[in-house]
Amino acid sequence: MRPVADPPDRSSDNPGDHAGAIEIDGRSLSRADLDAAAAALAERIAGAPAVAVRATASLETVVAVLAGLVAGVPVVPLPPDAGPRERDHILGDSGATLLLDPDPDPDPEHGAARWNGVAAEIVRIDVDARSSARFAVPPPDAIALILYTSGTTGAPKGVLVPHTAIAADVDALADAWAWTSEDVLVHGLPLFHVHGLVLGVLGALRTGSRLVHTGRPTPTRYAQAAAEAGGTLFFGVPTVWGRIAEDPDSARALAGARLLVSGSAPLPVPVFERLAELTGHRPVERYGMTETLITVSTRADGERVPGTVGVPVAGVATRLVDDHGRPVPHDGTSVGELQVSGRTLSDGYLNRPDADSASFTADGWFRTGDVATIAPDGTHRIVGRASTDLIKSGGYRIGAGEVEGALLAHPGVREAAVIGAPHADLGQEVVAYVVADAGVEAAELTDFVAGTLSVHKRPRRVVLMTELPRNAMGKVQKTLLG
Repeated sequence: MRPVADPPDRSSDNPGDHAGAIEIDGRSLSRADLDAAAAALAERIAGAPAVAVRATASLETVVAVLAGLVAGVPVVPLPPDAGPRERDHILGDSGATLLLDPDPDPDPEHGAARWNGVAAEIVRIDVDARSSARFAVPPPDAIALILYTSGTTGAPKGVLVPHTAIAADVDALADAWAWTSEDVLVHGLPLFHVHGLVLGVLGALRTGSRLVHTGRPTPTRYAQAAAEAGGTLFFGVPTVWGRIAEDPDSARALAGARLLVSGSAPLPVPVFERLAELTGHRPVERYGMTETLITVSTRADGERVPGTVGVPVAGVATRLVDDHGRPVPHDGTSVGELQVSGRTLSDGYLNRPDADSASFTADGWFRTGDVATIAPDGTHRIVGRASTDLIKSGGYRIGAGEVEGALLAHPGVREAAVIGAPHADLGQEVVAYVVADAGVEAAELTDFVAGTLSVHKRPRRVVLMTELPRNAMGKVQKTLLG
């Protein structure tokens, strides 16, 4: 297997010199210097059971992650703003014995960090160090990353992502998006999630495309990267794209791009349409999870329909099942739980056989916990989470995403989140939380939805809010509603 971060036009025996291969917030490294800096750090960490990286948006993070891949040491990305409790859990649970830090502040006496009673050495990441050392290519099934993901309950779980899954996923997306070394990738995403790290860094390294990371993902910085760096491929989350859609000058600056990709949360239809109007590009949407990487995507050469996420990428299969595990028809309207199988799946959870058992079926399919519809042509529409977005009301199965889409079609609605709330007679009632312009009334929105969808899908309650609770990736936190 070709090493995860090696582009297709060079072997590991010929590093080459892709000048300006990585630029982050104005600082850059050529590909040759990046490889040499990673090799120098790999010499220091080789043999460790795992290394944690304080994953700031920096060249240091890229060097550290590449060093782990080269040395065959699992890398544990640590959110740079993690609080003490989250940090201590991740570091203690992962078994990392080294903490790689761009700007370390170690114990002045011992030069070590201590968490959960275990001391670990802090290692400074030096992007100016150089080495020509070579390392054996890790086995394909070796663990490359341990990514921590939070569920609705309990502490975050470590997801074991092997080298082969990353390679398969990036290659599949390169095929879907016609992504090559000729592209210039632009984004400003965090470097401790699948979107920003696996796609946004390792994807660029493997395809050989130049990466320009904007630091902060502001409309002005995206526009500047388009003008100055010749950006062709832009990644963003809906929050980023929404802000760009509200800044016509910045949006129009992206007209020369080749592809705009949105992910990590559903892209509101009005934002999709506004981007298409201003940039001339209909965004590509894709779907995935930490446990599966990116499994479904609109293709660059395919139809881009707002509210849909395309078809399974190469090497991935999907299916829908009902509450009893029976197949749900792919008719574009029937809702079921989405299950995934294929080469991009993780190896499960670190030291959590209980979570593995709950998440994987007996025949090896991953239970995403998301509900979806699949059209006869294979196009997927994600309705939402089964736990919060599949509403069972009066014998009907209602997808929250469909109702949210109907609300967002109202010209006065800016944001909407729909949940099912307990109801003595119906089991659950449809409740909508809406951010709307002044003068928009709740009853007006209820009637508006009833005029576009089946009457049983109308919100029985509409709660007007000034903003919806969101996490760092822009996803609405529905557990905080109600």
